[in-house]
Amino acid sequence: MSPDRSDAPRAGEPARREAAERASDADRDAVLVRLHTAFAEGRLDEAELDERIARTLESRTRGELTAVVADIPATAGPRTVATAPAGRAGRFHLAYKDSLHRSGQWALPEKSTVVVYKGTGLLDLTSAEFAGPVTRLRVVAYKSGVDVIVPPGVRVEAGGIGVSSDVRDPAPAGAPVLRVDGVGYKGSIDVKDHSSPR
Repeated sequence: MSPDRSDAPRAGEPARREAAERASDADRDAVLVRLHTAFAEGRLDEAELDERIARTLESRTRGELTAVVADIPATAGPRTVATAPAGRAGRFHLAYKDSLHRSGQWALPEKSTVVVYKGTGLLDLTSAEFAGPVTRLRVVAYKSGVDVIVPPGVRVEAGGIGVSSDVRDPAPAGAPVLRVDGVGYKGSIDVKDHSSPR
């Protein structure tokens, strides 16, 4: 008579149990960092990044999170950006549980992305040089507050989730355009000019 194996652990059962475990905020943080690092490395385009961010924030189990980044290699760790030196800015900035501060004279690319996780961000564009007539700034604030200070004479188009705009100076016809697309997950993104209360 064969021994009863009904109580013996089955192959793959620990992995299935782990996949079914409820995901924590720390688990989601780790996945979001991998996604934005992959975007900065050119592994994802903007549409793919948006779609995977939404899936990450909606994920309830570890298995669902694993599926989001199944085709993305693990990275060495998060990148932290603090006060940046003057000069030409890169198209991607990430502050992880830290602060990001950009001000003074610097060249703003036509497209750039700023991500702040559980920190603070200040982008002061009053002395920045815009690379083209239309500049797109994508901002993600995850449990963070990000302020964007715009110079006079710039037409601002701001939209997204958790984005507020208080730009009081009128822009003349033909003025350069700054488009701010934001996602504030349990955070805020405030776009204002020099005349608005700080």
